[in-house]
Amino acid sequence: MKRLSIAAILLCAFLSVPAAKAQTYYMLDSVSVTASKLPVPLHKNTRTVMLMDSLAIASAPAENINDLLKYALGVDVRQRGAMGMQTDISMRGGTYNQIAVLLNGIDISDPQTGHNSADFPVNLSDIDHIEVLEGPAARGHGASSMIGAINIVTKYGGESKASLNLEGGSFKYGNANGSVALKGRRSFNMISAGWQRSDGFNRNAAGGLNNDFSALKTFYHGNAEFASTTLSWQAGASLKDFGSSTFYSPRFDDQFEHTFKTFTAIKAEGKGALHFTPSLYWNHGEDRFELFRGAPDRYPFNYHKTNTVGSDFHFGFDSSLGRTAFGAGARHEAIRSTNLGEALENPEGVYVRGLARTAFTAFAEHSVVLDRLTASAGVTAVYNTGNNEGVKFYPGVEMNLRLTDALRIYGSYNASYRMPTFTELYYSVGGHLADPNLKTEKLHAFEGGLKFLGRGVRAVATVYYNKGLDIIDWIQDTSAPDDAPWMSVNHTRLNTFGQEATLQLAIGDLVGNRDFFVRSVNLGYSHISQDKDTKEGFRSLYSMEYVRNRVTAQADFRITQHLAANISYRFVDRATASELIKPYSLLDAKLSYSRPVFEVYLRANNLLNRTYYDFGDIPQPGLWFMAGITVKGWFR
Repeated sequence: MKRLSIAAILLCAFLSVPAAKAQTYYMLDSVSVTASKLPVPLHKNTRTVMLMDSLAIASAPAENINDLLKYALGVDVRQRGAMGMQTDISMRGGTYNQIAVLLNGIDISDPQTGHNSADFPVNLSDIDHIEVLEGPAARGHGASSMIGAINIVTKYGGESKASLNLEGGSFKYGNANGSVALKGRRSFNMISAGWQRSDGFNRNAAGGLNNDFSALKTFYHGNAEFASTTLSWQAGASLKDFGSSTFYSPRFDDQFEHTFKTFTAIKAEGKGALHFTPSLYWNHGEDRFELFRGAPDRYPFNYHKTNTVGSDFHFGFDSSLGRTAFGAGARHEAIRSTNLGEALENPEGVYVRGLARTAFTAFAEHSVVLDRLTASAGVTAVYNTGNNEGVKFYPGVEMNLRLTDALRIYGSYNASYRMPTFTELYYSVGGHLADPNLKTEKLHAFEGGLKFLGRGVRAVATVYYNKGLDIIDWIQDTSAPDDAPWMSVNHTRLNTFGQEATLQLAIGDLVGNRDFFVRSVNLGYSHISQDKDTKEGFRSLYSMEYVRNRVTAQADFRITQHLAANISYRFVDRATASELIKPYSLLDAKLSYSRPVFEVYLRANNLLNRTYYDFGDIPQPGLWFMAGITVKGWFR
């Protein structure tokens, strides 16, 4: 049935109308980003938004979105498995459950657990750009975005063309993906599919595979232009099977997981004086966890099935007083499971427990966009049937002042929140003891900084302070035996103080020669310290492990007209109680030779073959070589 669902998505795409207008590379500061409900040009934005454009994505030594985000300074990517098989993504000292993951502005975050939110159905070649919004985004992107949001924007215009990519590498790794884009007079349709597999870089105690994986994904995106409206739609699926090694328990080294996710959405955007944007979406997920791979007789498999249906409607208009937006939305989340939720009156096969909740939101926002000043203020009202907290209000104010043509100062205050995941509420098996009465997490975030946007130079310095209340974490009593349960609790408070500095240099613009040997250099440094008020004698599983110091550096080189190289470095110093997780430095590189109809490349991750850990006792891959070829063709 799952493969039939994927086939249905492919069939629907090919039966759709062909395509729309062209899009090329752009200057970063001309891009409008969606940190709020109404898009604002990046250079006038009142928030910290990092943009990865299509050129940066194509040149990076990364095979998937999860690996690409490792180069974003404020983003913490912790992997258990390679190639994005099991990835936790967080920001600014937060946890992986506290960010919203969006696909073309649609929230695809998983209410079961943030472990599954990074199951992206798209290939890197499908992406136009990625917006990384650091800091609370509840006003723009809902309850999942307590600490930030990542919006993946796929290509939505261009020429009619097809592409095919094949690559292989270490650990019997193989990857094949392709896409077709069709351009019509008023419409655009793009469909892609990809498959990857590997035997993995690790083995269990018996010498068998326990870190292997196989993944299939497919995605379809289309839009149509009408006189007063732009209509867009998307559908995607991700099917993964992967060895889970000791991902969830160090006592068992042959765990296994199967996940299947689908995403469907339709959105309209009005043109003219009144800007309205209604949208409707449905996300479906299935998960099967095997503590002993292929052996349900030793320990029963855990099955989970989630369905999320949401709708959103907002509209705005410009007047002599500025830009005004308001609207409302609803999001219904439901789960059926073997062990999460309350006992069902009418069990459905293995699904004997379940839970459902609905969130209703309303917001109002007003922005003033002047020549030198951009300022906005707004408030979000939230009511969720999953708790007894009633209606809550979360305000925010932001400003961006241009001091000179190049120098800007900005500041913001935002309140935010997050509902507990179903796992945090009910996962009371396998050495865990969950609390179904967990309260909503709350956050008050203050941020300020300077931006310098000159010719060939983009520099940003940021200071922020996050005051977290009722933060959720899994903790274990250190005075109890080693097999004491991990308990889900609300910490009294968790305060985070951080500083970030980034410098982006377009060398060609600086020296007045776009063909200069060094195309660009990106540098970044971040520091975080946390002050927590929690019980003594307990160790934390997530919220008190954070990246204390982080350095990123990337350089893009044009060796000849057709030969290019990218070198990427990152240093990670994590605050943790683990003896295995130590500071580490990693070097990645990519060498590519490009012509109009093809590209061949070599990529190496962990070039210095460092031994390092991101989580627990789970080792990360050593040196991993890959080689590939991409072939492109255009048709009328």
